Amino acid sequence: MGKRRARGPALAGLSKRQKRHLRDFGEQHPVRDAVSGREVTQICELPENSDQSSSESEAENEPERVSEYHKLLALLKTVPGAEEEEEEDEDESEEGDESEAETNSEGPQEVGGTDEEDDESDVLGQEEVTAKDAIKQAVGQEQADETDNSGDPKHGAIEEFTDVKHESEFSLETNFMEEESGDYSAAERESSSSREVSEDPYRAHMNKELEEKEIENISACSKTTSQLKWPTLGQLVFSSITQKLKTFKPDKEMDLKRLHLHKPLDFTWPKVNCQLLSMLNKPSDSPFTLLQRELFCIMNLYKDLFYPERTALGNGEEIRQAYCLHALNHVLKANAQVLSNNAKRRDQKPGVDSDDFRDQGLTRPKVLIVVPFRESALRVVQIFISLLESGNKKQIDVSNKKRFKGEFGSDPDEKPPNLKRPEDYEAVFAGNIDDHFRIGVAVLQKSMRLYAPFYSSDIIIASPLGLRTVIGAEGEKKRDFDFLSSIEILIIDQADIYLMQNWEHILHLMNHLNLLPLNSHGVDFSRVRMLNLNNWSKYYRQTLLFSALQDPQINSIFNKHCFNYRGQVAVRNVPMTGSINHVVVQLPHVFRRLESDSLISVIDARFQFFIDKVLPEYRDAVMSHTLIYVPSYFDYVRLRNYFKKEELNFTYTCEYTKKSSISRARQFFLKGERQFLLFTERFQFYKRYTIRGIRNLIFYELPTYSHFYSEICNMMKANNGEEATWTCTVLYSKYDVQKLAAVVGIERAAQMLQSDKSVHLFVTGENE
Repeated sequence: MGKRRARGPALAGLSKRQKRHLRDFGEQHPVRDAVSGREVTQICELPENSDQSSSESEAENEPERVSEYHKLLALLKTVPGAEEEEEEDEDESEEGDESEAETNSEGPQEVGGTDEEDDESDVLGQEEVTAKDAIKQAVGQEQADETDNSGDPKHGAIEEFTDVKHESEFSLETNFMEEESGDYSAAERESSSSREVSEDPYRAHMNKELEEKEIENISACSKTTSQLKWPTLGQLVFSSITQKLKTFKPDKEMDLKRLHLHKPLDFTWPKVNCQLLSMLNKPSDSPFTLLQRELFCIMNLYKDLFYPERTALGNGEEIRQAYCLHALNHVLKANAQVLSNNAKRRDQKPGVDSDDFRDQGLTRPKVLIVVPFRESALRVVQIFISLLESGNKKQIDVSNKKRFKGEFGSDPDEKPPNLKRPEDYEAVFAGNIDDHFRIGVAVLQKSMRLYAPFYSSDIIIASPLGLRTVIGAEGEKKRDFDFLSSIEILIIDQADIYLMQNWEHILHLMNHLNLLPLNSHGVDFSRVRMLNLNNWSKYYRQTLLFSALQDPQINSIFNKHCFNYRGQVAVRNVPMTGSINHVVVQLPHVFRRLESDSLISVIDARFQFFIDKVLPEYRDAVMSHTLIYVPSYFDYVRLRNYFKKEELNFTYTCEYTKKSSISRARQFFLKGERQFLLFTERFQFYKRYTIRGIRNLIFYELPTYSHFYSEICNMMKANNGEEATWTCTVLYSKYDVQKLAAVVGIERAAQMLQSDKSVHLFVTGENE
C-alpha cells in the first residue's frame, strides 16, 4: 500500500460517493451534518429487487456502470407517465447495488458498516431525487425563458406549458399524421395523384432547387418588369429575376379545389368569409370578394405583394382575412408534411439512410405577422380559430385562450367620453392600442397553443417594438433573433402606421431576417432543407406588404429587402384627384418649390429655404395666427430650437406634449398671444384635435397622409375672421412626387414638376 496524501479536515471521513458529489456540485450532500462533523444515520427501505449481495453487484454492475451524465440525459428523455415509476424503482435498486459494491471496495470500514450501507443507499436515493428535481426545474426555467420572449413584460415569466408531457403534444417530432389530421390521413395524401402534388403551389415553391447562377442574378438585382392591369387591383407592376415574365390573370370563378387549400380550410373558409360578404352586401355565390380573389391569387402563387390602398374603413378586414387564410394554409401544409414524414421514418427499416425527408427549417417559426396594435393581433387570432373550427360545434382546443382575451382585449370603460373624431381615426384606434407585444402560436390540425415559446411556434404575431426588444442591439448581452432564421412568409400589415411609430424598428427587423442561427436549438439537421443550410432562405421568403399610402420608405423595404425568386407584384395606381379637392373653405394655396441636389441634402435645403425666404414674410404682426405643420419630429426640434434662439413669439405641440401644455398652447394661439404654433404630424395622427384661430398655414413639408392636408385647411372653417386674409403656403421638392400627386392629383403634379416656375397658385373652396 502506498502512502496516502494528506487530506484536509473537510475531506476526512467522506465516502467515495460523497467526494464525487462534492466535486460535481461544489458542496457537501445535505445528508452530512456539517455541525457535528459526523454522518447522520437515516433509515430507508431498499427496493425488493435489490436483494443481491455486494459481491454479486460488484461483479455484474461494476463494468457496466453508467456515468452521472448519461443518467441525467436518460431522465431528460423520459416523459412523465405511468411507466416512469417502474423505471425509478429499477434505477433505485441498481444504485443500491452499486453503493454496496463501492462501500466494500473502499477497504476496511468502521464499526456499524451496515448502517453506513443504509446511509449510502439513502444518499443515493436523495441524490436521484435531487437530480430529477434539478432537471425538471432546469427544463421549466428554459421553457419559461423562451415563453417570456413571447409574452408581455408586465406579466413576467409565463408558467404554462413547462411540463414535458404537454410540450410533447405540440411537438412536430413526436406526432404523426394519422393522430392529428383525422380523416385526412397520410394514406389518403399518398393516394393523391402526382399531377395534383406537382400543381400544389406550396410544394412547387418549396421544392424548387435554385442554382448558383440564379442566386447570383438575384443578388445582382437584375430584374425585368412588365405592367399588368387587373379589374379590381388596377395597374400592377410585375418584376422577376429568375423566371420569364408571363401574363397571369385571376380566374373569374375561383374553385376552392384548384387553390389546393388544406382540407379543413376549403370547408371552413366559405363559412368564415360569408359573414364579411353579408356585411359588405356582396353576392354569396363566390367564397371571395373581388378584391380577395385577386389578392389571394397572387399570394397563393407565392409572389411578393405590395398593396398600398388598404383602408381601415373600407377593405381592411377583407385583406386581413385573405392573408390569414394564406398563412394558415401554409402552416398546415408544412406541418402535415412533417407529420407524414414522421410516420414514414417510423416505418422505415433500420440502417436505411434516406435524404427524402428534408421538410423543415433551422427553426420552427414559419410565418411572421407584424401588426401595430394588440387589437389587430386579437383579430388575427380570432380568424385563425374560426378557420380551424368546422361547423357550428367547436372542435378545436385553444390553450390559454382566456388569458389571451384578457391581455389583448379592450375595456369599453377606457374610451374617453364625448370625443368627436373622424371615422377613420375611430377605426384605426379601436380596441386595445398597446404597441408593445409579441406572442407565439403553435398550430396543429385540431389544436392551437397560444403563448407558445418562439422556438415551439409556427406563427409569431408581434409589433415592431415588441420584436425590437427581443432582437436587441449589437453589443447587448441578452438578445435573440435566431427564431427569424427560417421565416417563410412575412406579413407586414398597416405599414403606414409604423411611419408614425418608429420606422427604425422595421429596418432593424428586416436586417435580422433569415440569418443563420447562432445556436442549433435542438434541430435535426437530417430534416433541414438544403435551401436553409445554404443560407438561401431569403430567396424563398414571401413578403406581403399592406399600407394605406405609397411612401419612399415603404417602397424601399419592398425593393431592397425582398429577394423572392418567384417575383414581386406591386400595385401602382396613380391618384387622378388629390385631397385638395376636399378643402371646403375659400383658400388660396401657394406651392413653392425648393431645389436640392440629392435626397440627403434636401433636409438642409428645406430648412435654409424656410428661414431665408418663407419665415421673413410671416414675421409681421399682421401675419399672426400662423400654424406651421411639420411632418418630421427631427425637423420640428430643429425649428423649435431656431425659434427659441431668435426669440420669436411662438408655442408648440407635439406627440410628447402633456395634456395641460396642449390646452395652454391652444388657448395662447387662439387669443393671439403667440404668433406661431409649431404642429407635428404625429400629434395630428394620435390626437386629431381641432385647432381654432388659424389664419395662415405653412406646410413645412407635404403631409404623409394626404387627407391631413384637407383636414388642416378645413380647421379654418371654425374661425370668424375674413376669408380674404387667409393664406396657405406649401414647400415641396422634386423628391416629393408621390406626396404631391396625392394632394393635387397626378396631372397637376406633373405640370408643377415640369414647369420652370417655382411658385404655383391654386384657389380651392366651395365655389371651385
